[in-house]
Amino acid sequence: MVMKVYSPEFKADAVALYLSDPSHTFEGIGKDLGISRETLRNWVRAVRARRGGDSTTSTEKNTVDSPPTAEELQAENEALRRELAAARKEVQKLATERDILRKATKFFAHEMTW
Repeated sequence: MVMKVYSPEFKADAVALYLSDPSHTFEGIGKDLGISRETLRNWVRAVRARRGGDSTTSTEKNTVDSPPTAEELQAENEALRRELAAARKEVQKLATERDILRKATKFFAHEMTW
């Protein structure tokens, strides 16, 4: 079996993503990121153990107990950057599709006047 090596940033981002919403599952996030659910579960367990075994999300912990750490802020920043990049890509795709449909509409409108 090949062991994959993941960067600490990737691990932190994956855990932050999982903890960001109670509806997230190990299976779902693992599939989205291309890692096994068991790997993600182990990473989350390790983070929770370092934090004292709490089961709250990082957002809940930060607003109640202490300000976020630099690592947590960096992970959140990276997650937001990825989300923004994905949103921009989707907007560009939709704009292109809209332009194609507008051209098609003009073509068919012109054809119907014959």
